[in-house]
Amino acid sequence: MSRSTLTIRAASAGDLPGLLALYSELNPDDPVLDAALAADRFAAIDAQPGMTIFIGFAGGIAAASVSLVIVPNLTRGAAPYALVENVVTAAAFRRKGFAGALIRHAIAKAWDSGCYKVMLLTGSKDPATLRFYENCGFKQDKTGYQVRRP
Repeated sequence: MSRSTLTIRAASAGDLPGLLALYSELNPDDPVLDAALAADRFAAIDAQPGMTIFIGFAGGIAAASVSLVIVPNLTRGAAPYALVENVVTAAAFRRKGFAGALIRHAIAKAWDSGCYKVMLLTGSKDPATLRFYENCGFKQDKTGYQVRRP
């Protein structure tokens, strides 16, 4: 399937059911969010400057999504940087190029915003997943660390 069969746009509150369905595939062990809490969190995300959830639709169905966060910065000549997070494609739409199209869209938005780099972390060790991100233009040239809340 070509990218022309995928419509990409910033998610809106009306897309929340589709987003939650996608996120349930991304993290199947997460608890189901209460509708009011989900709506509140989406409103907070939507109001956050520099934060955008992009959603891709195929045939009117939420097929894939990616989050982009653009962070203001005081180094690199005050050029912002960006983070890509929550990359997910519904199982029925995988291996059609949709995630790559969304990532390329997010990267283009980051460049349009003057970002000097775009970062992505993955917990996957699967060579196919790592190759996918490399094919999207990412280089595995830094070491990432995280601390999770106990």
